[in-house]
Amino acid sequence: MTSTTDRTTDTATAVADVLKMPGPRPARPTAWSTSLSFGWRALLKIKHVPEQLFDVTMFPIMFTLMFTYLFGGALAGSTSAYVQFLLPGILVQTVVMITMYTGLTLNKDIEKGVFDRFRSLPIWRPSPLVGALLGDVVRYTIASIIVLLLGLVLGFRPDGGLIGVVASIGLLLLFSFSLSWIWTMFAMLMRTEQAVMGVSMFILFPLTFASNIFVDPATMPGWLQAFVGVNPISKLVTSIRGLMAGTVEMADLAIVFGWCAGFVVIFGPLTMRLYNRKS
Repeated sequence: MTSTTDRTTDTATAVADVLKMPGPRPARPTAWSTSLSFGWRALLKIKHVPEQLFDVTMFPIMFTLMFTYLFGGALAGSTSAYVQFLLPGILVQTVVMITMYTGLTLNKDIEKGVFDRFRSLPIWRPSPLVGALLGDVVRYTIASIIVLLLGLVLGFRPDGGLIGVVASIGLLLLFSFSLSWIWTMFAMLMRTEQAVMGVSMFILFPLTFASNIFVDPATMPGWLQAFVGVNPISKLVTSIRGLMAGTVEMADLAIVFGWCAGFVVIFGPLTMRLYNRKS
């Protein structure tokens, strides 16, 4: 019977033989390849726990139907008229609200010690975070498609055509990816995923409901109009409505791109600083 010592010696010899084999060493993984690997990891987690897709399938359907039929008749006279105004906004609300799950997932990985292993790997340092965000982009895309298909069934007709719709989804995905860096920062700061969810909801609810998603801000009090006017969610909704209608203003797009850049430039380095210090 082979002893443990003999097996250890044989393994060490085999490893040494592999290291001595002729030929170039494998190339060091690039930042892009490692980020994609972690993005694929996020998708595999959905494969093994498909219940994670509940928030990007059932919630979009519920929100769209509920707000269309609750407010459509009162605000626009009919649901078919209201859905033309509502759908770009409800699309933004649906996707933006689920961005907080990025922070919840990262916080859970940190508490389990998984990220301690990632930091010991010879890879680009931000790749576990960037990969997680890239994986969530797939979830955002699924939610966007569900809302748009349901909107078409309810009577939504984008005058901007296919190009306007695709551009709208692309802009929404970019904004959501950038916004998610805020929740990754909270994932590093908070000790539990419940705390991350509480802080995220505290920020997201005022941003989404105190906006131009559901009604024209002209009907609001002056102080609320001032907040809605500078709210990044309002700027995003205005741009997406313009793209879908084929009447987008470049100034609105520039403001949205500015917010995206600001989120990444400010919260990306803060997240990485906290990530590197995380014990």
